[in-house]
Amino acid sequence: MQQDREDNSIKRMAELLRQGATLTDLSCPVCAAPLFRLKDATLWCAKDEKKVIVIKEGQEPPKQSAPAQNNNAYNKLESVLMAKISDLQNKIETIQDIDELQKLTTALNELLNSVEKIKKMKV
Repeated sequence: MQQDREDNSIKRMAELLRQGATLTDLSCPVCAAPLFRLKDATLWCAKDEKKVIVIKEGQEPPKQSAPAQNNNAYNKLESVLMAKISDLQNKIETIQDIDELQKLTTALNELLNSVEKIKKMKV
């Protein structure tokens, strides 16, 4: 399980590099993974999948733009995905065909990953 998480974060890091991000000499204050500078100059932790803000001593953190609107959109999307997860759960309970079960569990896994990403992105 731990190896899978490390493999996934390495894959995300490689994908960031392919997309033009730059590996920096900074590390994430939460997980100590290397930070990447995206094309828009945002610092990004690929392991945590979060934006990182560097604040120099004595500086005030920047104000977030419209977090309530962002959270409303995330909440709505999360609700839709949770409804789809519930639908899949009902189908999985009654399915007899192993091939169809495999397709449903793959879809369920993708939905759960998406919900997890949304929760990380909430402010």
